[in-house]
Amino acid sequence: MSLVTRARPLVAALSLAFATLTVVAAPAHADGPGSGTPYVVSVGDSYISGEAGRWAGSSNDSSARADAGGDTAYFDNATNTAEQINRCHRSKSAEIYIGGGVQGLNLACSGAKTATSDGTDFKPGLDFYDNGAGKQGQAKMLQQFAATHNVKMVAVSIGGNDFNFASVVQSCVTDFLTSPSWWKDYCKDDSSVVANFTTSNVAAVKTRIANAYTNIRTAMRNAGYADSSWTLLVQNYPSPVPGGSGFRYSESGYTRQNTGGCGFWNADADWANNTALPTINNTVTGAISQAGITNAKTLNLSSTFNGRRLCEGGVGLYEEVGLASWTAPTAVDRTEWVNQIRTVTTAGSSPYYIQESLHPNYWGQLATRSCVRQAYNAGTPKSGSCVRTGTGLTSAGEPKMTLQ
Repeated sequence: MSLVTRARPLVAALSLAFATLTVVAAPAHADGPGSGTPYVVSVGDSYISGEAGRWAGSSNDSSARADAGGDTAYFDNATNTAEQINRCHRSKSAEIYIGGGVQGLNLACSGAKTATSDGTDFKPGLDFYDNGAGKQGQAKMLQQFAATHNVKMVAVSIGGNDFNFASVVQSCVTDFLTSPSWWKDYCKDDSSVVANFTTSNVAAVKTRIANAYTNIRTAMRNAGYADSSWTLLVQNYPSPVPGGSGFRYSESGYTRQNTGGCGFWNADADWANNTALPTINNTVTGAISQAGITNAKTLNLSSTFNGRRLCEGGVGLYEEVGLASWTAPTAVDRTEWVNQIRTVTTAGSSPYYIQESLHPNYWGQLATRSCVRQAYNAGTPKSGSCVRTGTGLTSAGEPKMTLQ
């Protein structure tokens, strides 16, 4: 894998792009269809679609060391030969597949915002978009599916892309790579970054998220469900990098990005954890009451990856911790649960996608899955905070997590 250079054009290419169904008339049932195998459905963005779920940890020596999913990791069509929607990256390790007699349907899409975008890559939002040629918004997809299945819980992750968090991270990495340690240029005070966190923009994004939640409720009502017969599980966003004092690489030089793939100045990492992330997460959960949703539970992921974050002390790349590959018994405890930030030079002809940057990897997806299962609570959903509570893997092959 090539090393990252300081060149701004390479960093500018960074993009964290934090089922095409036909809607049919829904039967009218007082309590929804409610028969047959129970389903949990995921809607939203890359933090629930399974982005980066191919990779279990990171290695700069060999991608094969961390490749837990293979070339088909994101294939989700019936024949396992392609994606239903290009670059949605609905991985097989996505959190929604909780098992135990409960089926999962993943309608989320990497890069999705609250509203649908039909540009170079189609990104279905949480709306009822329909172009008449098979492209539909996630609310419309949900409505069609729920009309003929027993949907008990809808898990949602949305809002990060409405805050343009990909562009924020791009600015942070650009500033790290193009300013010296003795004259640091911080992203936290860049005008393009600050604009996302003004009082007026936060209020506007909150309204868009509330409308997205309302669309989910409308979809379920249109499918014949009473509000009391299903649960909306709203999840917030995890911290992907430690605070400034928690990095295992020095601020000086370029090792932090060249080796670790985590090019943040300490002050920017502190700002991301103490200001940006809480603002986003408070907006995500605050939109529940603004939308008037009465059947919602919350899954707090803010500290789920603490101790296993990108470039955090105590974990490392496979070559740094002396492990051959992700199949080593201790790999889950000694490698990161968040994917490296990549640019053109570090993706290039490799199997990596730039859009996988800074997302929960295979370990992170399975850790979250454990907590989604606990939140589902055998059909009586509950709220809680997802935290790491042990080492090694469970009998289900997942990190040991507890919903507190």
